[in-house]
Amino acid sequence: MTDKVIIYTTCGDAAAAEKLARHLIEARLAACVNVLPSVVSYYRWKGQIESSGEVLLMVKTARVLVDTVRAEIEKTHSYELPELLVVPIIDGSPNYLAWLDQEIEIPKTVKN
Repeated sequence: MTDKVIIYTTCGDAAAAEKLARHLIEARLAACVNVLPSVVSYYRWKGQIESSGEVLLMVKTARVLVDTVRAEIEKTHSYELPELLVVPIIDGSPNYLAWLDQEIEIPKTVKN
């Protein structure tokens, strides 16, 4: 198992998704964010079954940064309850995993 994860989150539109993706990359909290437009989510919210068009983001980062990324998403997100699911990256291309390491910056205040 690697020390890398993919964080899934959604945004209400492409502009919000791009803004969040760029923010996470610029802050070096993620090496890559895939933005997948035009997903439809069905869910129960406040007792009602809802559906909405959303944009899915796949954030590639280090496990030690999950709390920091979560805080950034919660701070900047327009949703009352943003989706945030963390999936471990069990294995991958050694060259790609090394690239992830190069692009992510772990602040000294974050404990490994």
